[in-house]
Amino acid sequence: MPVKILMVCLGNICRSPLAEGILASKLPKDKFFVDSAGTGSWHVGHCPDKRSIEVAKKYGINIGEQKGRQIKTSDFDEFDYIYVMDNSNFNDVSHLAKRPEHKNKIHLILNELFPDENVDVPDPYYGATNGFENVYQMLDEVTDIIADKLIKKYV
Repeated sequence: MPVKILMVCLGNICRSPLAEGILASKLPKDKFFVDSAGTGSWHVGHCPDKRSIEVAKKYGINIGEQKGRQIKTSDFDEFDYIYVMDNSNFNDVSHLAKRPEHKNKIHLILNELFPDENVDVPDPYYGATNGFENVYQMLDEVTDIIADKLIKKYV
């Protein structure tokens, strides 16, 4: 059974689809499953933001087939790791977790790069176009660390 990782942001159209695509591209598909979700329901069933699709495509990653979904309580039983993009997402997801072992699965993603600093991945949705490039670079760097840890532990 593959190790399952869930990436979570607010709407599941900008940051978490990028994080899903980038991490999935770095892990053996037979050993790992990566998915993404949002804390909100606004974009359920929608493709990622075209700017996320474009920046991922620039680096050879296709996220255009992903469909937005909202995180649900059953995800805590389904997934081994849940990475959230910012402190607000962390709080929202933590409130959904009903048991201590569920709360232990939730990680602020940039704490892998900046331990215990609780740094947010900025939401590029309303920002400048280069915000998507900046978010891609942040997620690319942190997923190198996550992929390395996961491969060392499970492969």
